[in-house]
Amino acid sequence: MGATVVRPCPCGRQSAGKRPLAYADCCGRYIEYADTVPAPDAEALMRSRYSAFVLGRVDYLLATWHSSQRPSTLELEPQARWLGLEVRGHHGVDANHAEVEFVARYRVAGRAVRLHERSRFVREAGRWYYVDGDQY
Repeated sequence: MGATVVRPCPCGRQSAGKRPLAYADCCGRYIEYADTVPAPDAEALMRSRYSAFVLGRVDYLLATWHSSQRPSTLELEPQARWLGLEVRGHHGVDANHAEVEFVARYRVAGRAVRLHERSRFVREAGRWYYVDGDQY
C-alpha cells in the first residue's frame, strides 16, 4: 500500500515544530466547509483567502468579502503562479475589527509580482469578512 500524500496548505502556515500544516488542517477546513466552519480570526481568514486565490476558489473569495465592498464578479488571472505568503502583522482594532499586513508573491507571464497590503476585516454575526486594504 502506498503512503497517503498530505497536501501542504498554500498559505505556508507551519506547526510549532516548523513543519508545513496540511491543507485539511489549515485553510482547507474554512474553504471546504465555509457554511459551517468560519475562520476564527482575521489572520486565519486572510490566509484562507490567499489559499483560495491559489486554488482558484472564487466562490470562497466572494463569500468572505464584505457585502459593502464585494464585487459582483471576480476574474482571477489564470496564468498566475502563486509563490508564497508572508504575514507581517495582525492586530485587533477592537472586538469586531482587525487589520492584517501581508506580502504575497506570484508570477504572471514570467513577471514577478509582489502584493504588499494592509487589509481591513470586520466581524459580523460571528463571521470575519475582508473589507478592503491599502497597498504599498
